[in-house]
Amino acid sequence: MKKVGAGSLAVGAGVAGVQTAQAAEHKWKMVTTWPKNFPGLGTGANKLAELIGEMSGGRMKVKVYGARELVPAFEVFDAVAQGTAEMGHGAAYYWKGKSEAAQFFSSVPFGMTGQEMNGWLYYGGGLELWTELYAPFGLVPAPAGNTGVQMGGWFNKEIKSVADLAGLKMRIPGLGGEVLKRLGGTPVNLPGGELFTSLESGAIDATEWIGPYNDLAFGLYKAAKYYYYPGFHEPGTTLEAIINKAALEALPADLQAIVHNACKVVNQDMLAEYTARNPGALQTLIQKYGVELRPYPKDVIAKLRTVSEEVVAEVAQKDEQSRKVYTSYHDFLQQSLEWSRISELAYLKARDQG
Repeated sequence: MKKVGAGSLAVGAGVAGVQTAQAAEHKWKMVTTWPKNFPGLGTGANKLAELIGEMSGGRMKVKVYGARELVPAFEVFDAVAQGTAEMGHGAAYYWKGKSEAAQFFSSVPFGMTGQEMNGWLYYGGGLELWTELYAPFGLVPAPAGNTGVQMGGWFNKEIKSVADLAGLKMRIPGLGGEVLKRLGGTPVNLPGGELFTSLESGAIDATEWIGPYNDLAFGLYKAAKYYYYPGFHEPGTTLEAIINKAALEALPADLQAIVHNACKVVNQDMLAEYTARNPGALQTLIQKYGVELRPYPKDVIAKLRTVSEEVVAEVAQKDEQSRKVYTSYHDFLQQSLEWSRISELAYLKARDQG
């Protein structure tokens, strides 16, 4: 009887040990560059945190902080690198001060669409290069959202020629901002939460943000009259999860896999959400609020394209890392162009003729 009792106790202790391990929590903080709960971007970060919690069976809990709640929007990279938070959510072009090559992992003017970016990152070597780029900072990147093709921006005057861009003070980040600068404009890098007041007050003359879904939520139609397209500067902007490498490696292997796969789910989900939400939001802007939709004139687009190619080529020569990333990006884009001409582009032209 004593032997059986001892065996029973041993088994019971083992079960209790397993239960304790499963119930143990890893509490993480996620800082973001977006306003708290902002549609699409902020809610995408929320979904990522929720997924990690659900997929881990409650073993991990991630608390999300919007911009300025824990750190300012543009200090997310440093906060995660320093361990202030285990995770961040933002866009790589905000960190060009850390590395010029980072910009290729968000969006490139006249570059890849969202689908093409995902192809390059997951199957074309892009994610490996991105991981290599962030490694010296003690960070691990992961695609965690995509906006699809963005809009060109909000203006209080019509853009009839390239000359109208000269002297324009516009919120536009990344490589697109450098293109505007080459054409005589002044690019301003502002976090999303400051756009409306800056545009309304006249601190800036124009702004781009994302597209109808988010622009409607920010009320930008109250501060500007003309809404231009297409978003040449951001044809498929990848959002990122920035993960503290030491914190990630401290997790068991299954939880590490959960973090990576939750990012993949959110990456796909965000693109689907923008695809679903933008059309209705655009109609609301036009029909309810009288927004005037305008295409960039053909000669303006032609000039923007020429200058974009110059800017991107120059960035590619900044350093060895930039050249390496640019070569991979450029080669994948060229292959994609050949395919898209006889697939998506050919189909869309055929459909429009119907």
